[in-house]
Amino acid sequence: MTSKISRRGAIKTVGTAALLAMAGGASAKDKPPATAAGLALEGAFKDGLYTLPKLPYDYDALEPAYESRTLKLHHTRHHAAYVAGLNGALEKLQAARKSGDFASITALSRAVAFHASGHVLHTLFWNSMKPAGARMSDDLARALEDGFGSADAARAHFAAACNKVEGSGWGILAYEPTGDRLLVLQAEKHENLGVWGVVPLLVCDVWEHAYYLQYANDRSAWVDAFMKLSNWEFAAARHAAARRK
Repeated sequence: MTSKISRRGAIKTVGTAALLAMAGGASAKDKPPATAAGLALEGAFKDGLYTLPKLPYDYDALEPAYESRTLKLHHTRHHAAYVAGLNGALEKLQAARKSGDFASITALSRAVAFHASGHVLHTLFWNSMKPAGARMSDDLARALEDGFGSADAARAHFAAACNKVEGSGWGILAYEPTGDRLLVLQAEKHENLGVWGVVPLLVCDVWEHAYYLQYANDRSAWVDAFMKLSNWEFAAARHAAARRK
């Protein structure tokens, strides 16, 4: 990158900052999720550039369910590549605006959507896990019961959605504010099959790079491991913040 993108310029560019404001909420290490500032993506954006956030735990903290080798590669290589791709695409769009040459607008807009979605979802993903998992709050359990019949049914629905994503993608538990309800969604290729305006609460990465080194092609074993690590405290804090807004 040859120049620094201004905060104002980044916010104006194709609404990417609005995407981050909608989706954020990463909590710092050892900070209780309930004290996280609203829905902000902590560590994901600083001084006009998107940044790779630190994990809220050590690389070996999720073992044996998620081994340190896979986690470190996933964080420092794959997630970092989305951050670099997003900043690079925004810089090229800034240059296009200055020159008035928008010949590459379609490809660059697609790159922003792809890399921004990857950055947001990965930041949420790290915080969707916690060593030994976390207990679900009574409020979130009631919301899941209202939407799915029971918390256990919601868990089963979420796991099935993760397992049945076609190709690569994500399983997402999200709050939909228009209907004031919870939804389980699948996202393929990051930006596909989403619902505008939802606030992701808990996400599971089922791209093969997320688990292949440890679980090979046994996605269901990886999803089972993720469910044991699921950070329901984080999901509950985001749900409460989304409903307040």
